[in-house]
Amino acid sequence: MIDRVFILIKSGKGGDGAISGRHEKYVPRGGPDGGNGGDGGSVYLLSDSNVNTLLEYRYKRHHTAGPGGKGQGALKHGRNGKDITLTVPVGTQVWVGKDSPQLLADLDTPGEPLLVAKGGRGGAGNARYASSTNQFPMIAQAGEPAVDVEVRLELKLLADVGVIGAPNAGKSSLLAALTSARPRIADYPFTTLEPALGVVEHRNEDFVMVDIPGLVEGAHEGIGLGHDFLRHVERTRVLIHMVDGSLDDPVAQYLQINKELKLFNEDLARKPQILAVNKIDIPAVEEYMTLLEEAFAEAVPDEKVYFVSAAGRQNLDPLMDATVQILQSAPVRWEADGLSTPTDELPVLRPRPRRAVPKVSVNREGEYKVQLADAIRIAGMVDLDRWEARMQFYRRLQHTGVVKALEDAGVQPGDTVHIGELEFLWQ
Repeated sequence: MIDRVFILIKSGKGGDGAISGRHEKYVPRGGPDGGNGGDGGSVYLLSDSNVNTLLEYRYKRHHTAGPGGKGQGALKHGRNGKDITLTVPVGTQVWVGKDSPQLLADLDTPGEPLLVAKGGRGGAGNARYASSTNQFPMIAQAGEPAVDVEVRLELKLLADVGVIGAPNAGKSSLLAALTSARPRIADYPFTTLEPALGVVEHRNEDFVMVDIPGLVEGAHEGIGLGHDFLRHVERTRVLIHMVDGSLDDPVAQYLQINKELKLFNEDLARKPQILAVNKIDIPAVEEYMTLLEEAFAEAVPDEKVYFVSAAGRQNLDPLMDATVQILQSAPVRWEADGLSTPTDELPVLRPRPRRAVPKVSVNREGEYKVQLADAIRIAGMVDLDRWEARMQFYRRLQHTGVVKALEDAGVQPGDTVHIGELEFLWQ
């Protein structure tokens, strides 16, 4: 099962605004008619109950939305870029950031959309800047740049009951006996290499059961793909702990698996557990049932032991009765008991300020760099070789507060100023 992938997502760049004027035969002094650029496409994730793995994203890592079209004359608006929606399984966690990833969302509800990368806004055409004192603007805005996001998708299966235990304890046999699932079954350890889901119907109740591949000593450190398997245990409500009754010391195996759960996440060890000793169809196990019951009673006195044969389908009804009873009182979402992500780890989205304040920095060479989105986008379109464009650009810098910010920073005639990709000498 492909349950963790890294993908690169990129929204669409906004289209540039147009610099254009009307040139119709009977319209003197036609004025500006440059249209706005189209908005770039956005990238969404959508949880889909019909999708089971993240396999698709193992082979296609780059996903890019469509760019916005450029504005045109006659006030023609550029076309908007095409959005893209990536479907993921229900239960997928979305992490963003490379060095210190943050949990962006937990898509645990079918049909839940998530905006991951918003498309850039289209730039304003020169018609937007027309005024009584500037009847033919020579400036326009470039479209906002695209947004690049590195995303880690991590699938944690959602199930009511998780079947855990050491390799070859009979977990897959139990799932096969109770559901229509057909996991691989054989008489050797690590037959199951990926979780398997099935729906159990018992006494007019139904619930989802997942067979977690066998856990070994050191699983909390990742040994035997322990981290990958233990991650799926987190999203279950109740655990059935299968123990191989034919071992020399079944109690020691039981205690070791619970130790691995606690070392991986202490909250896992507090989940409701049902202890099932398997393989009573083997004569030696059936013969020592009483001794086994006494040994477990001494090690875990508060735990009731259910002796079953998954392969022979013996004594499964009492085990399922107990499971249904515990499910009725178990939290519908285990995250409520401490496995959810703290609220302070979630990114806080705030609206853009109505009026941004320009920031000016000076490098070691004495060059001034302006940070202001509006000024940078206009600088990307301005033609400094045209006197009218230079004057209108300067007035726009005055209007947005860039000129004052540069003067406050100590700019002098002849100093080099950078606004986006534009470099020029201050006059």
